[in-house]
Amino acid sequence: MTSLPDLKAQILSLSRDYARQAHASHRPATDPARTPWPEGSPIPYAGRVFTEDEVEAAVSSTLDFWLTLGKEGETFQQELAAFLGVRHSLLVNSGSSANLIAISALTSPKLPEARRIKPGDEVITVAAGFPTTVAPIVQVGAVPMFIDADPITGNARCDQLEAAYSPGKTKAVMMAHALGNPFDLAVTLAFCRKYDLWLVEDNCDALGCSYSMPRPLAESLGFSENSPGLDGGPDRVIRWTGTWGDISTQSFYPPHHLTMGEGGAVNIVRDKKLKVIAESFRDWGRDCWCPSGIDNTCNKRFGWQLGELPEGYDHKYTYSHLGFNLKPLDPQAAIGRVQLRRLPEFIEARKRNWETLRHGLADHEDLLEFSLPTHATGWHPETGFAWDDTGCQVDCSWFGFKIAVRPGGPFSRTALAQELDRHQIGNRMLFGGNLLRQPAFVQLRHDRPEAFRVIGEMPGSDEIMLSALFLGTFPGLTQAMLKQEIKVIADFVTVLKL
Repeated sequence: MTSLPDLKAQILSLSRDYARQAHASHRPATDPARTPWPEGSPIPYAGRVFTEDEVEAAVSSTLDFWLTLGKEGETFQQELAAFLGVRHSLLVNSGSSANLIAISALTSPKLPEARRIKPGDEVITVAAGFPTTVAPIVQVGAVPMFIDADPITGNARCDQLEAAYSPGKTKAVMMAHALGNPFDLAVTLAFCRKYDLWLVEDNCDALGCSYSMPRPLAESLGFSENSPGLDGGPDRVIRWTGTWGDISTQSFYPPHHLTMGEGGAVNIVRDKKLKVIAESFRDWGRDCWCPSGIDNTCNKRFGWQLGELPEGYDHKYTYSHLGFNLKPLDPQAAIGRVQLRRLPEFIEARKRNWETLRHGLADHEDLLEFSLPTHATGWHPETGFAWDDTGCQVDCSWFGFKIAVRPGGPFSRTALAQELDRHQIGNRMLFGGNLLRQPAFVQLRHDRPEAFRVIGEMPGSDEIMLSALFLGTFPGLTQAMLKQEIKVIADFVTVLKL
């Protein structure tokens, strides 16, 4: 009779063999075992990139059949936190859930009264982007205060932060690093420090992006150390995005920088108390912090008196928040651990793919406008980016390659998108465009005009909505696929120029 360890080893070996044969087209683009891209077949804007290692990890964890978040999840949380250099990372079931947990944590009565977000308090955010950066603000009873977006970077116009501030009402800033391009963290952090506001970084599109600033500026904002794996030298501080604010979020949905299928994380940057609060909201709102399947970590399970419960009521069934159940599964975390080891190569692949597209389309700047990183003033095919005089710079692990159609040209953004679709080239809008024009927000304005506020008009967000789209930069894109994308766009633009 075959022993259980030997039987499991056989199953895992067969699983690896199956994955090598069945999923060769999902290997990294530079992997020699990758199935060549058949010319004329679809080119997705994003997708899963994995090998037999991820399949083996998933099967192994499933055979153990713990299923709910357990040892794989705990280890992945530790490994992600170590990569970023934050105090804690908490796994959740999606990036959207991560945003909900992050903003919910800031409503906790366990926080100082003056800083706690209460119903009617305001959170500054940006009008262009993905709706679940903003929806949780409304869902916890706070009021989003919208500022405009810069159509070149895709990020918030941080020069509008002061105008958006309302004394006694504004409690936080919550914004995304758009398409893997960090927003202006120096200005935003200075603003948050000035008014003692929380900063929530939606880092879902930006895992592996970094932001650097001159050391004197960084130290004035409370930062003196680089993130792990990054070296700013003696004169600069360089840190991963998602590590500058108080709390940040990640998404592990397949288009993102690493995938667990579904999944996300909440990163607690410094304040350990936020970890306990965020974990409570993730885990039904309970006051107990024992891991699943473990009892009495505090050694006083029946020794608490909280709320109006009788003294000694079971701490495992004591709830200090109106929480949720938003955990992923342990097999997902097992996959994530393998993906995390690939993250450095994935980051570099995204940078290379962006550069390939930028060089390939450089001759068409008369009709197409391309994104610039925050603090960049221009791009040159030989020298790369030129930077402004703030001393701050970013290094983007691009989520996408943003293209805008210049006004007055012979074609529209929609026409370009249709041409890409005709050639089966995946493309997307910059998510919801101007969110204020989405049906959900139009209805919200009709039903509850006081539910959100806006600083003036939103011309930049409208421009993004009307003129921009993006192509993929994910690590599964081969050079042949990128070459085809460039050819299709160049042919389309050239014909219409004539």
